[in-house]
Amino acid sequence: MKTNRRCRALLAVSLNLMALLFSTTAFITTHWCEGTQRVPKPSCGKEKKTNCLNYGGNETANETNQNVVHYSWETGDDRFLFRYFHTGIWYSCEENINAAGEKCRSFIDLAPASEKGVLWLSVVSEVLYIMLLVVGFSLMCLELFHSSSVIDGLKLNAFAAVFTVLSGLLGMVAHMMYTQVFQVTVSLGPEDWRPHSWDYGWSFCLAWGSFTCCMAASVTTLNSYTKTVIEFRHKRKIFEQGFREEQNFLDQEAIKYFRESYFAHIFTLFACSFGSVQSQHPLEHTSNLCAGQALSCIPAEN
Repeated sequence: MKTNRRCRALLAVSLNLMALLFSTTAFITTHWCEGTQRVPKPSCGKEKKTNCLNYGGNETANETNQNVVHYSWETGDDRFLFRYFHTGIWYSCEENINAAGEKCRSFIDLAPASEKGVLWLSVVSEVLYIMLLVVGFSLMCLELFHSSSVIDGLKLNAFAAVFTVLSGLLGMVAHMMYTQVFQVTVSLGPEDWRPHSWDYGWSFCLAWGSFTCCMAASVTTLNSYTKTVIEFRHKRKIFEQGFREEQNFLDQEAIKYFRESYFAHIFTLFACSFGSVQSQHPLEHTSNLCAGQALSCIPAEN
């Protein structure tokens, strides 16, 4: 039983650690959602020759003379660039079309005013989710490595299960609230940020993978606690049943012993009385009729 309980505890600790690592990684990264944004192509110039609108003629003259009418043969989507972007809880980063690298903006500033409260609730829930995972992981480690008795281990196991379940519920609520805020921001966010197409990224997958590992750890911990309690109750029931049968056996042996002693005593009295009747002087010559609780008596000689 001890080996099985230790294996279950080790499995729960491993799942909790995976959930903690996944949730922390998802919280600090910016790949919850990713996709493309449609932005107008900039005008071609000395430093930019590709992915730009070339109106023909002298680019320098076109740049200095604002009254010149510019013509371009590009129409439809050819006049736009589709730049890559990715968004997390804290920042939204998009490709810089005028230079190398990316430029990032605070996602909290991009969210509509009506959704900022929900977004902050999501952030607080994520922080509490990670903190409760840390508490549950610490309790599981104490139960696995520093538990001196089975009873103390069961107490730690129960508290770890409660904290892990609570953290999983908070994590689920936080993920759902962030998803709602992002979808509203896609529709009501700034014009220069709204995505043309988007999908969930690997940070989002890590977040829900963390929730899955968290709930698996809580189920494993509860299963370990419940199975240990059932085993103890079963052993206690067997012990009480065996003790009751042993007590009944002892009672029967005692009754049998006292019954035999009673009949032996009655037989001794009867034998003594019968011997005294046959003797001529029963009261004078009978010596030590029942010495040492013997089962027979000897009458004295004439």
